[in-house]
Amino acid sequence: MADEQNLDNQTPEENETAQAEVTEDLAGRVHSLEEQLAAAQDQSLRVAAELQNIRRRAEQDIEKAHKFALEKFAGDLLAVADSLERGLELSNPDDEAVKPMREGVELTFKLLLDTLARHQLVQLDPQGEPFNPEHHQAMAMEESTHAEPGSVLKVFQKGYLLNGRLLRPAMVVVSKAPAETPPSIDEKA
Repeated sequence: MADEQNLDNQTPEENETAQAEVTEDLAGRVHSLEEQLAAAQDQSLRVAAELQNIRRRAEQDIEKAHKFALEKFAGDLLAVADSLERGLELSNPDDEAVKPMREGVELTFKLLLDTLARHQLVQLDPQGEPFNPEHHQAMAMEESTHAEPGSVLKVFQKGYLLNGRLLRPAMVVVSKAPAETPPSIDEKA
């Protein structure tokens, strides 16, 4: 009310100047509040984006935990699969005395492999395939005239993938081109 009385006591020029100052002050406050609002909106968007990223990372971590929870257990079972497979390789399929035992071991081995496959544990048997350093471990190289250089000649131990991720590489022998022998003295003549 005192401001109204002061405005009434002022001349029109003073009144206009006072109103201009009030308008300028209000415009400054509006501009300041608009900047604060823009900053708050920007911060709000950043927080929402960060929360979305955290949620997505948590979902990925949970998915990986589900996929690879069996990794250690599956790795321990590979020794059992290797032992069954070696037993089958060493037993004579024509020996009548061990035939019933061999059939039981074959069925047990097949059951184990089927169970592993149901849990996305896939066996790598790269016999005759090109050498893949991501899935195979070269134990030796051997000259070969009948195999393509760089292909797998023998598999010492099969590898395994768990949900597409290498659990154990296949241990293999890789072929190489035969070394050229210098012509003998008889061939030169």
